[in-house]
Amino acid sequence: MTAGPLVVLVGPMGSGKSTVGALLAERLGVPYRDTDADIVTAQDRPISDIFVDEGEPYFRELERQAVAAAVSEHTGVLALGGGAVLDEGTRELLAGLPVAYLSMDVEEAVRRVGLGAARPLLAVNPRRQWRELMEARRPLYTEVARVVVATDDRTPEEVAQAVLDALELKDV
Repeated sequence: MTAGPLVVLVGPMGSGKSTVGALLAERLGVPYRDTDADIVTAQDRPISDIFVDEGEPYFRELERQAVAAAVSEHTGVLALGGGAVLDEGTRELLAGLPVAYLSMDVEEAVRRVGLGAARPLLAVNPRRQWRELMEARRPLYTEVARVVVATDDRTPEEVAQAVLDALELKDV
C-alpha cells in the first residue's frame, strides 16, 4: 500500500465531500480529515472571512499548504476544498492517489448549497457563478480523479458505497 490518504475526495462545494468523507472514514475504520477545517482551525476564522479580509490568492496559498501537509501526513479519508485542484502543485501531489470526484449538476448544487449560504465565490448570481466555476474546474477534478461518482439524487450512504465500490475498498 502506498503512503498517503486511503481516499481523497474532490468536487464542488455542496457535493457532499465532508458528509461522505466522514461516512467513508467510519466504514473503513480510519480517521477523517478536511483541509477546509484545517484552515479554519489554523486561522481561527471562517473561510468567508479569509476571502473578505485577505483575498482569494491568500486563501489559495493557505489551501495549497494545508493540502500538502494533509497528503503527506494523513492516512485515512481526506476531503479537499472545492478549489484545491486549481493549484498545479496540488494536482501533481494527487497523481497516483485514490481520488474520487463527487460530481453533481447545477440544480442539485442550488438545492444543497442554497442561494443565501456564506459562499464567497457565489455571492452574485449563484447559478451562473456555479456553472462558470464548474466549467473551469470540472476538467481539473476529472484530471486528478481515479473515479467519478455522481451524487445527484443519492443519499450520502449511497454515495459512500459507490466510492467504496469504485475504488474497490472494503469496509470494516
